[in-house]
Amino acid sequence: MKKIVVVGGGAGGLELVTKLGKTFGKKRQAEVVLIDRSQTHIWKPLLHEVATGSLDINNDGLNYRAHAAKHHYQFQLGTLINVDPKERVLTLAAIDDDKGHQVLPERHLSYDILVMAVGSVSNDFGTPGVAEHCYFLDSHRQAERFQQALLQQFLRVNQEGADSKLKLAIVGGGATGVELSAELFHVAELMKSYGMPDMSGKRVQVQLIEAGERILPALPERIAGLASKELQHLGVHISEKTRVVRAFDGGFQTAEEETIDAHLMIWAAGVKAPDFVANIEGFETTRNNQILVKNTLQATEFDNVYVIGDCCACKQADGSFVPPRAQSAHQMASLVFTNIKASFLGETQKEYTYKDYGSLVNLSRYSTVGSLMGNLSSRSMFIEGRLARFVYVSLYRLHLIAIHGWFKATIIMAAQKVGKVVKPKLKLH
Repeated sequence: MKKIVVVGGGAGGLELVTKLGKTFGKKRQAEVVLIDRSQTHIWKPLLHEVATGSLDINNDGLNYRAHAAKHHYQFQLGTLINVDPKERVLTLAAIDDDKGHQVLPERHLSYDILVMAVGSVSNDFGTPGVAEHCYFLDSHRQAERFQQALLQQFLRVNQEGADSKLKLAIVGGGATGVELSAELFHVAELMKSYGMPDMSGKRVQVQLIEAGERILPALPERIAGLASKELQHLGVHISEKTRVVRAFDGGFQTAEEETIDAHLMIWAAGVKAPDFVANIEGFETTRNNQILVKNTLQATEFDNVYVIGDCCACKQADGSFVPPRAQSAHQMASLVFTNIKASFLGETQKEYTYKDYGSLVNLSRYSTVGSLMGNLSSRSMFIEGRLARFVYVSLYRLHLIAIHGWFKATIIMAAQKVGKVVKPKLKLH
């Protein structure tokens, strides 16, 4: 019996392993295994809400082990540190407990078909001090760590009196930085209802720092302009064409030798695949550690290795690479599922073509803006307000349907609505 191993339980990896489990695992046609370094899945576009406490991972996260039991695949907790594609063997790091005692030694797993879906991490571009002094939002653990620090700062500001301010600096004007900026004002206002009556958005100072010409550089200029206007209305200070050259305890230094003071610093500028990927012998990688693939999403040198999501470098007809977005990961997962089925039947592999369905940016409860690509024409349709918010929420619902099925996803969505009524609007611990 063949062994299919998917490494990475993000949006694409989890959707793929769910389909593989139902198709091959349930019928015992193949052994399907998911490997992830975390016990819990959360949709990555929602990590900024975990970071502010608007979303509780304990209520809204998915436990891989429980999901595996229902969808006919196996789950193994572990961090991938090496791949030997010639011998078809994976190496997982040893697991230690919080006291440093070894729970599991370094392990080796064989595979017949491998899917690399290890996602991406923040790219600090070697900027001095960033790793030591900044918060990152690559995982729910990092988001929860920031949330704890944010609660402590809210407590300080509330106790110190009306003149006290909370200064936050966010490097990176992409979707994460923009959405986090707006969410911070929202949660500051909510703290009034939870024992901090002197807290408000007026006591929060957020500076969004972008090295490029404008924020949201990957999105149409009209969306970026409206988002910028909304953020400035909230009170966000946007610094464009500003390159950070150093981080220190208490702020950033720019290339113009300006100092930006901050109590909390978040780095959300640029992404790359994990560093170990570049060291895998036999894989062709880009300077951002992404694995180069053929149009079938197979690694250039190994037909039994597929790559999806942010760690995939798939070149398009115009020479550009497919952007690292949730929609591309979803599309890649669907194609790889089709191609794995084809490999079992001895059929020809299909080629991947990225379809851009538009982009949306959610500015907390204040606004949602974006564009949708029409199916009947090559032009995009600009949307904002309630319609844009509905479409944004629908993307998450489609993800729930993909990993749970219609029936269970509907129950989960109903439970989430009830939870918003009976539970606190913020995670307060």
